[in-house]
Amino acid sequence: MHALVARLKAEGAGFVLATVVRTVAATAAKAGAKAVILPDGTLHAGWIGGGCARGAVLRAARDALADGEPRLVSVAPEEVLAAQGVAAGEARAGVSFARSMCPSKGTTDIFIEPVLPGPELVVLGESPVAAALAGLAPRVGFSVVRALPEAARRQRFVVVATQGQGDMAALRAALAAEADYRAFVGSRAKWAALAGKLRVEGVAEDRLATLAAPAGLDIGAIGPEEIALSILA
Repeated sequence: MHALVARLKAEGAGFVLATVVRTVAATAAKAGAKAVILPDGTLHAGWIGGGCARGAVLRAARDALADGEPRLVSVAPEEVLAAQGVAAGEARAGVSFARSMCPSKGTTDIFIEPVLPGPELVVLGESPVAAALAGLAPRVGFSVVRALPEAARRQRFVVVATQGQGDMAALRAALAAEADYRAFVGSRAKWAALAGKLRVEGVAEDRLATLAAPAGLDIGAIGPEEIALSILA
């Protein structure tokens, strides 16, 4: 289980870790049982019980992946829910309740923990600033890639740090990519000149406006590490 979780994190895949935290009476799974649930609803590994709890757990896993919030699911017989003054489908004090139809009449409480990938920083270029960005970004929670994947699987930031080596090709790629943020490392004058060439190529003005130039906050950065810090800030 630990190896699987580590692999999924390394791949940047979102998933849910479901853990049975309490059981009452006869249940298929006992406290401490765990399972990994993928976004498509596949129970990839582990065991949290049979059909009595699975539907409620998979629904909770889907919701947790959507909003990023953990939750506790209590799957109990109707009479137990009634005794607690709650109904199936109701949520109260952070607990979602579901009805168990199992003849064993057991109750299972499962903690649903979404594990979501961190934001993706795409660094285009082989400049000193690009190297500084790639080195610093993982320390503040970014997953760094040096080329644009075909599709964004998470929040994505694209920084063009070519600094004269392949500027136009990198800018075309950045502007065409699906991204939450785009930036260019360079002066305003340099960006103005490159933007003019992109306009001639037919890049729309509203698309050009999505790219921040110069990249980063104005903190008086001079060296590559300072510039990288200003961008990540």
